[in-house]
Amino acid sequence: MREFGHAPREHGLFLGAFQREEEIMMLVIPDVLTQAEVAEARELLEQANWHSGRETAGYIAVTQKSNEQLHVHDEVAVKLGQLILRALSSNQLFISFVLPLKIFSPMFNRYRGGGEYGFHIDNAIRVDPLSGQRIRTDVSTTVFLSNPEDYVGGELVINDTYGVESLKLPAGHAVAYPSTSLHRVNPVTQGQRTASFFWAQSMVPDDARRAILFDLDNSIQRLATRQENVDEVTRLTGTYHNLVRQWAQA
Repeated sequence: MREFGHAPREHGLFLGAFQREEEIMMLVIPDVLTQAEVAEARELLEQANWHSGRETAGYIAVTQKSNEQLHVHDEVAVKLGQLILRALSSNQLFISFVLPLKIFSPMFNRYRGGGEYGFHIDNAIRVDPLSGQRIRTDVSTTVFLSNPEDYVGGELVINDTYGVESLKLPAGHAVAYPSTSLHRVNPVTQGQRTASFFWAQSMVPDDARRAILFDLDNSIQRLATRQENVDEVTRLTGTYHNLVRQWAQA
């Protein structure tokens, strides 16, 4: 099992993706929120009205889930959810990787005092309580709001066909991964782990096809930095959009 925090940049692109052969299945996205935005979020969340996460758990998850959450209509959750959605709307990595059609209103949870969430797979269909939209959960995203040194344990462990990954990212960083993945949050034995989590319905439902498009998009961007590649970039850009036309469900 590997653990990941920061990952390198190359040609202005963040290469924090975990790969199985040529398929990029998971992406760490740095600095979704600025440090000022993280500080604001943490201050608001410290004063928020938290409830048992088991209130929103199904009959199986209720035996595995031991955390606290904000109600989706809580004014703090709504305000911070809008902050995250605004940040993601201009985040090219998130858009390129997820190709979002609909995004579930961000939710917020915290773990402390041994709190954990055992291995589970997220529900395939969810109804956003704020918008009323029915959303198919293609991609799951967690935005970390606590720094790794703030708590002991609390790793997000994702188990899928590419292997098992254990993540504990800096505050403001996010990870996006297929919602079909079996995943858990390890027990937090000291300190407190706070995060936002949500799902997206992608225009391209198939994980492997999204991975191909993300890899192609990144290659185009790298080639575009060199003036002599104009013809190649033009052809590849056309190929990218033609694939999107074939695979997208808008």
